Amino acid sequence: MRFDTFSTRLSPRWADRISTWLRPGWLRAVIIRRTIAIVLVAVAAVMTIADHRAAQGQSVITAAHDLMPGRLLVASDLTIRRIPGVALPDGALRLSADGVGRTVTGRVRAGEIVTDVRLLSARLPVGLRGLRDSRLVPVRLADDAVADLLREGDIVDVLSETSDVLARDAVVALGVARRSTGFGGNSTGIRPILLAMSDVEAQRVATAGLKSALTVVLH
Repeated sequence: MRFDTFSTRLSPRWADRISTWLRPGWLRAVIIRRTIAIVLVAVAAVMTIADHRAAQGQSVITAAHDLMPGRLLVASDLTIRRIPGVALPDGALRLSADGVGRTVTGRVRAGEIVTDVRLLSARLPVGLRGLRDSRLVPVRLADDAVADLLREGDIVDVLSETSDVLARDAVVALGVARRSTGFGGNSTGIRPILLAMSDVEAQRVATAGLKSALTVVLH
């Protein structure tokens, strides 16, 4: 009985075994330190590469000079510039080919990044109104003075000559631009404006526009 008690006292307890196992020896400490050092070096390398790429920036298309609404873009209108990746706006054009041959919907300043919403496309009416059934329809207004007041992004209601409301909350996608007569630089002949509206309203407005000039009420 006494021998068993003495033997039990000499045997390591579970707590002692766990404590010994958790207490790193010299070799284990070296391995842990080296592993941590390798991980830190790898993280630093990844961060350095990321910072280097961010500093280099990304290529985007910018306006080579001021662009006016209605202009059909050519290669000389666009230039490539590198900017930090964090400053890249959504929809920024990355290739000149993405812009050449397309029409500018609003004034673009020289050096400004050209984005998809600045150019006419099938996605433009949806982007302007936020509705999937949006369409673009050209509208020739009865009053040139009213047409001159409109700017891209304006909200208008379209009315017939009998004051019937044909469309509500239409968005001006492309304002007016006068065509030059070629004599003394005078400009006459206002082209139709482009309005974004629902599909049903677009059909109604297009049909009414065949019979008579329309007018708009600005919001």
